[in-house]
Amino acid sequence: MPFLIVPIAAAAAVLSYRLLEGWSVRSWIPALCRAAGWSVLSILLLNVSCPSVRPSSRPTVLLDGSLSMQAAGGRWTEALAQARAAGDVRLVGALRGDSTASGGFSRLAAAVAGARSGEPAVVVVTDGEVEDADALPPDLLAGVTVKVLPRQPVADVALVRASGIARLTPADTLRIEVEAQAFGPPRAWALGLEAREGDRLWLRGPLALDAGGRGRAVLAGPLPAVPPGAHVLTVRLTGAADTEPRDDARNLVVTVVPTPGVVLLAGPPTWESRFLLETLRDVAALPVRGYLETESGRWRRSGDLKPVPTAEVNDAARRADVLVSLGETAAIPRASRARGRWLWPATGARPGSVGDWYVSVLSASPVSGGFAGMAVDSFPPGTAIADLTAGPADWTGLTAQAGRRGTVRPVMLGRDSAGVRRIVMGIEGLWRWTFRGGSSEQGYRGLIASSLAWLLAGADSAAGRARVLHEVVQRGRPVIFEWNGPGAPEPTPILLTAGSLSRSDTLAFDGAGHAELVLAPGVWRYRLTGGGQGTVAVEEYSDEWLPAQRTLAARDAVERAAGGRIPVRTWLWLFGLGVVSFAGEWLARRRLGLR
Repeated sequence: MPFLIVPIAAAAAVLSYRLLEGWSVRSWIPALCRAAGWSVLSILLLNVSCPSVRPSSRPTVLLDGSLSMQAAGGRWTEALAQARAAGDVRLVGALRGDSTASGGFSRLAAAVAGARSGEPAVVVVTDGEVEDADALPPDLLAGVTVKVLPRQPVADVALVRASGIARLTPADTLRIEVEAQAFGPPRAWALGLEAREGDRLWLRGPLALDAGGRGRAVLAGPLPAVPPGAHVLTVRLTGAADTEPRDDARNLVVTVVPTPGVVLLAGPPTWESRFLLETLRDVAALPVRGYLETESGRWRRSGDLKPVPTAEVNDAARRADVLVSLGETAAIPRASRARGRWLWPATGARPGSVGDWYVSVLSASPVSGGFAGMAVDSFPPGTAIADLTAGPADWTGLTAQAGRRGTVRPVMLGRDSAGVRRIVMGIEGLWRWTFRGGSSEQGYRGLIASSLAWLLAGADSAAGRARVLHEVVQRGRPVIFEWNGPGAPEPTPILLTAGSLSRSDTLAFDGAGHAELVLAPGVWRYRLTGGGQGTVAVEEYSDEWLPAQRTLAARDAVERAAGGRIPVRTWLWLFGLGVVSFAGEWLARRRLGLR
């Protein structure tokens, strides 16, 4: 194109002087200057481009730094060699400051998008087991070379789950539900299970795998004679002798407390107390203890109905996290230090209190989420109500009407005052919701679960300004702390110790009130500045040790980094040539006496 534009522009410039200007021998100089200026102007107006050869550069290599690359059958050494030979290596997903595969997640999407925005050539080296492969659009992958080194199949059996109630009293039974999965070539496994705390054996039992290589078992038994506090149990497979021992054990933090977290007192026992106690045990992640006053001043433990002294009831009520009292039991809860109180006073048989009371749920209350999508007005009605008056600081969760008409009466009030959360129920007969089953049973469970969650959400002085969301964390994943103090979250110093190791850090909370720390495997005790302490266990186990489906396939880049075209408007010297040409023509014309 430039070879066509330049002759035309030069010829037009010379002819303009030959035909329109007075031509002389000295006219060649301004004519040539005009020819050069018009040629440059024409090229810039058309913005023609020229082929370019970009300087060669080494590709950016994104090396998958998740733990799966170093699992049994993984090909980390080969992947590292290929990545170094292919270009400049960036380790993706590894823990900060680590130079080997150590991350607890296999995520590459953000790193690929960032590299593609600034690098001409991108190469990904991975085992193909990528969690966010669906977040990599085809147009983004079109310019990326993916090299997949799948892990080799090996015979392995892993303990994929170990769960149980986190808080127990010395008299409770410890139950641990365990699930295992075999991978690789079929093999006959003779497996057992042990739950230990150091050298102390807590529980032991067998484990059998089905034809699909999956096994489930429950370890159950009384607690050993251990002091109150947090105890980190290691639930381990025995007899595995497989190629990946790092997935054979899981941790479980069990906190032994002198009294249960939720205590229910009923005097006398009723259908309401029976169904409420059963539902509390189903929905609460805490030990639940019930005491029934079958006769005045005589208490029995729910379940086995064994007589218990009043002193035990007083002690349990005083030290419970949540105290639930039904009927005439007001004398005992007065000395309770529970941070959550749930009162179900007797409604009596006052005129106008007995009848069919149909319940409605107010949308702006802490318990409304338990009734999402449910037709509460079709649930069985309550049988009686008590007179409740909402104060200025109270919220109302439930209201009731006699026979679906008449005056709307509050039957559930809540208040958060002086660090104690309190709920008062003024209706009887809600047990009929769960007795009928179906959606009304789910509504009853939702009411109990949401109420208990609100009662337990008050400030916990034992946790201090922050508490861990999960007391057991897999290797390579962060320990998440949640702000638990008053006011807005603020940076909080923390001291962590694990055996002879010690680490000082500061929790920096985000807008959601969460802070993250990455810790090495082990049992860590932490202490917060300003009060609060706890225990967190970082497992040797990681889901990355388990074989997973390959979601990212090998491919070659469609785009080529070399080549391309450069527009002439990017050449600054061309603009300078045009200015010089027109300035030269003006100067030559002035010397010839032309305008």
